[in-house]
Amino acid sequence: MMLRSLASGPTPLSSLRLLLRTFEAKLGLGLVFAVLLIILVGPLVAPYPPTAVNVTTANSGPTAGHLLGGDHLGRDVLSRFLLGGKNIIIIPFLSVTFAYVAAALVAIISTYKGGIADVIFGRAIEILQTLPGIFVTLLMVATFGPSTTVLVFAIAIASFPGAARIVRGAVLSQLGLDYIYAAEARGENVVTIAIREIFPNIVDTILADFTLRITWAILGLSTLSFLGLGAQPPHPDWGLMVQEGRGFLQSAPLVLIAPAVALASLSIGLCLIGDALSRLQSGQIGRY
Repeated sequence: MMLRSLASGPTPLSSLRLLLRTFEAKLGLGLVFAVLLIILVGPLVAPYPPTAVNVTTANSGPTAGHLLGGDHLGRDVLSRFLLGGKNIIIIPFLSVTFAYVAAALVAIISTYKGGIADVIFGRAIEILQTLPGIFVTLLMVATFGPSTTVLVFAIAIASFPGAARIVRGAVLSQLGLDYIYAAEARGENVVTIAIREIFPNIVDTILADFTLRITWAILGLSTLSFLGLGAQPPHPDWGLMVQEGRGFLQSAPLVLIAPAVALASLSIGLCLIGDALSRLQSGQIGRY
């Protein structure tokens, strides 16, 4: 009888059903879905161009024509809010995806092979983790400018060491298990074993960290925009809106409050999903 290479486990559908049993997963998915709905539908329903200046509505409160009022230049806050969330999800998602693809390819193969390759890789990760991620990101943005491409790769490079450490630890937990010996006995090469055998058995761990790392990337990107190193005026961006609105909190508080609530909701939702995934992966959510 042919030995099965993959360790038996729940299917993705059964894992999703178990995940949805938890309150934190339901709440997290609800918050993330609400913010994504704003990002997707917002450009279609924005009542005004986000950069249109109108001095008569500068620092005004909510009115029938401007439901969230106007900012310090009289631009419609609702329109800027509805169009300001695109980069806050696209850039972090691309960055963390790139970081994890690179980390998985290198970490799985080098850790499985072991020897000098794994020693060098492990020491390199330890050295890279001594550098604060925000320092690496600021250095790249200050050197090459705050373009979308630079932001994506800057956040990806800052995320790589942590992602690689998680993947390496997950692979180490699989070494010596029967399904790997079975794959070796069939004559499968290192790449095939790494991608087809080991990766499916550590994907739960990766997904749990992936959601949390996207949260950190969102907060990092918002920080860059707040510092003037992310989105540039007059581009509508939630982080930039927080920066612009902090000086007008008394006269036009919704300029800051609206994007801050959206950013907080997205971050909290992703953290709740990541926590539920971690509990599922560790067996704290019952399967029976």
